[in-house]
Parts: sequence; structure tokens; C-alpha cells
Amino acid sequence: MRQYTEKRGGWCVVGRRFGSVGRKPNLLKPIKGPHRPMNISPRLLLLVFLRAKMFTSRQRFSQFTTLPLCSPKPFLSPLRTTTALSGGSPPSPPPEDAVLAELILNSTAQSLPQVIRESDLKWTQSLVDKTIKRLWNHAPKAIQFFQTLIRLPNYSPYASSFDHAIDLAARLRDYRTAWAFVAQMRALRLGPSPKTLAIIAERYVSAGKPDRAIKVFLSMHEHGCRQDLNSFNTILDILCKSGRVEMAYNKLFRVFKGRFKADSVSYNIIANGWCLKKCTPKALEVLKEMVESGLTPVSNTYNIMLNGFFKAGQIDEAWKFFLQMKKRKCEIDVVTYTTVVHGLGVAGEISRARKVFDEMVKEGILPSVATYNAMIQVFCKKDNVENALLVFDEMLRKGYAPNTTTYNVVIRGLCHAGHMDRAVDFMMRMHGDGCKPNVQTYNVVIRYFCDAGEIERGLDLFGKMRGEGDYLPNLDTYHILISSMFVRKKSDDLVVAGKLLIEMVDRGFMPRKFTFNRVLNGLLLTGNQDFAKEILRMQSKFQRIARHFKL
Repeated sequence: MRQYTEKRGGWCVVGRRFGSVGRKPNLLKPIKGPHRPMNISPRLLLLVFLRAKMFTSRQRFSQFTTLPLCSPKPFLSPLRTTTALSGGSPPSPPPEDAVLAELILNSTAQSLPQVIRESDLKWTQSLVDKTIKRLWNHAPKAIQFFQTLIRLPNYSPYASSFDHAIDLAARLRDYRTAWAFVAQMRALRLGPSPKTLAIIAERYVSAGKPDRAIKVFLSMHEHGCRQDLNSFNTILDILCKSGRVEMAYNKLFRVFKGRFKADSVSYNIIANGWCLKKCTPKALEVLKEMVESGLTPVSNTYNIMLNGFFKAGQIDEAWKFFLQMKKRKCEIDVVTYTTVVHGLGVAGEISRARKVFDEMVKEGILPSVATYNAMIQVFCKKDNVENALLVFDEMLRKGYAPNTTTYNVVIRGLCHAGHMDRAVDFMMRMHGDGCKPNVQTYNVVIRYFCDAGEIERGLDLFGKMRGEGDYLPNLDTYHILISSMFVRKKSDDLVVAGKLLIEMVDRGFMPRKFTFNRVLNGLLLTGNQDFAKEILRMQSKFQRIARHFKL
């Protein structure tokens, strides 16, 4: 361990850089010397205090303190570590929304109102929305924060914040709270807007209640919203992307296409719905109907069909369709070429994919970041990761800035090839390139660590996610870790699985029935009867999960 010191006015922050996350540094230790105190505003002082509290109150795996979860290798950003150790300029303070989100996570339902009242922050639309988004994977806390905030007499809420809160409540299937927010929006004359109702409709569809989603669309006028072509296309899109194209076509499109004067977007949505179900003949029928109605197909129409052929495994048909597009002088754009590159590559035809990639440049169409991402993914899946890295380097040489998807594809490829340390290096490199890893990045590395038997390293990375407010775990994170706890068949691992299950429920995630019953069964078989009873009591929060066990 190395000790570092940062001077801030008349105070000195003393701490240690180490691999495992969560050991508490000594903060705000007074020192002697000629350093003059800086004039700090009360607001900034509050933020410093909150940041200090964040470090001191957050403990890694606070619920799992009895288990050895130390990691043999650190997951630290080299940039931040180098800065601290070299005595350079101190890192910039965290943004207000990050500090506020951390404070909310550390608060209780009783303490949160007082914390918000005494914060002395300016509750701008940006601050509130960003804070809710940071808490997105802890929906109960996010909703509790917003409900507390709108009770403040000096706070004027914004429609966008209501939309976020409604989305979270509906995701939790707490429709009563979601509609209560809608009623508050109407009372404050902030809406609801068509977007608000579309959010609720989409959540109904995700919960397996498409009929309720259609009812929301048909009753829009009751909430002060006028039905129009945009709202019509939105409900069609929601249904089609969830695999319910038959319902969208029969119950809505055929009935209302005349009333709303369906346009090319409407027909494209239905065609794409059939393509997602690999029913390309049906999609072609929709396009024929589109032409007969007097509408002209656009480039997106052709791209939808092209992608549909590839998804259905109809490689020859896709290639013939692409050649017909060129022969008929149809508009061919970068999306078209990206679709062909990815489709050929996934089918295992690497050389043809590379040939099309080179051809597009000769045709005067520059590849996009998405095109490079497609090529890198193809090499990772069907060739080898070293060739994928050559494409990545080529991308950098030509001045393209890789995005999070680019890094995620490379990291997944390295993990799949067994190069875990190189994958972690790329993960750290993201910080230096100004491209933060997201939850998917962490999930990929955690999954492959666990698959490789390095469960402690996976748990350590999970601890980092929980310790930093930027990367709260999502449903997939918990399912990955819970599944990995059954590999070694240890009693302690199954206790961790149970605690992970409790935590995911507390954060508003619905465990699968299989996951719930598997954890209960594992605890019973390893003699953890009392813990199994505790989980069964918790089950009352989710009455939709059948109780198959009696203790």
C-alpha cells in the first residue's frame, strides 16, 4: 500500500491506494503548516462534507462482512492512481448529482427529508433528472427522492422528472404510484404528454399486458392528450418491438391506418415487426401494400428488409436484395453497408464482409463508428480477437473516437479468448480516453471472471460497482453473480447468493422464479433454514412468485 497526501487549504487528506474496494481512508486530518485556509462557500463546504461522508459511510459488501472477498488484483484507474501518487493536481470534485445520489443511497426513509431540506442546493431540472438517472438501478430510492422533493414548498417540478419517476414506478409494476404521478402532473398543468403515456404503455407491454397498453393509447383524450400520427406510430413500435406484430397489425394498423393517415414510418414499423419474427414474406407483403397505397419506400425501408433477411439466415436473399438496390439506384447509405458487413460477418463470411467494408470507401461512403463496431464484433465472434484489435487500431489511426459499445465489444472478445488481464486493461483505458464503462461493461467482465472460477475477482468488481455511484448493478448483474454462487457448492457461497437476492429485491428488481427457488433450495440443502425463512418472509413483497417451499 502506498500513502498519498493531498493538500486542500488548511486541511490534508490522507489515504491509501489499494486493490480491494471499501477500506476507509482517514479524511480531513488537520496538519500544521503555513497553508492558508481557502474561502469555501457553504454550498461547496456541504459537498465536501457529503463527499467525506460518502467515503466513510460506504463499506464494501456491508451485508457480506463475514465473507473473505479480497481481490488479488486491483481495479483502479491508472490515471487517477498516477495523479494521486505523483503529487500532481488533485482530481476534480465529483459532480453535484453524483454526491447527491451517494447521499440518498446512504440515507433512510426517515432521514432523507431532512437531508434534502438542509442541502441548500438549487434544484434545477438538470440536477434532479441526472440524480434520478444515477439512481436508475435503485428504483425505490429514486422514487423516494422524487416524492420527498415534490413535497418541498419552494420546489417547482419539471415534466421530464415526472416522466422518469413514472417510468421507474411502472418498471416496479407499481401502477398506482405511476398513475398518481400522472394525476399530479395534470394538477400542476405539466402534462401528461404523449411521451408520458407511451412510457406507461411500454411498461405494460414489458409486463405482459399489451391489452392495457392499447387501452392507454385509446384513452389518451381522457388524460388531455390528442391522438395523432406520432402517437399511433409509437404504440405500433412498442408492440412490434416486443414481438406482438400480429396484435399491432390486426388490432390497430388495419383499423386506424385510414383515420391517422399511415405514412411510410407506419409501414416500416410493421415491416420491421415481421422481420424481427423472421417472417420476411409477411414484411414484403406490407411493403407491397405500402406501394399500392401511394407511398414511396425510403432508404430505411430497404435497410429494414435487408436486415430482416440477414436475421432470418437468408444470406443469399439478402445479397440479391442488396445487388438489386444498387442496380435500381436506390439510396444506399452507411447504414446499408453496416447492415451488410455485420450480416455477412455473423454468417461466417469474413472475407466478403471485409470486401464490402473496403468497397464502401471506394463508393465515397465513409464508415461510421457503428460500421467499425460491426467489423470488430464480427472478428471477435467469427475470426480471432487479434484481428479485431487491428481493426480497432485502424479506427484510431483514421481519427475515429471509439464509443462505449466499441470498448464493450473488444472487452467481450478478449474475455471470450481468455485474456482477462488484457480485458481489464482495456476497461481501465476507457477512463483515460474519456469514455466511461457502463453497467454492461462491468457485467461482461464479472460474468467471465465467474465463468473462469475467479469468483472473488468478480465479487470485487461488483463491490466497486456498489461503492461508486456511477455504476449501480442492474438485474443482469445480480443474476450473473447468483448463478456463479452455485458453481463451488459451498455453504458460504449460497449465503452470499441469498443476500444478493435480498439486495436485488430491495433495489426494486424482480427475480426470476427459477432464481428465487434455486436460492431457497440451495439454502435448505446446506442447512441454512433460518436464512431461508427470512427470504420466504421477504417474498411477500412479490406475491406473484409462487411459494413452493414449506419449512
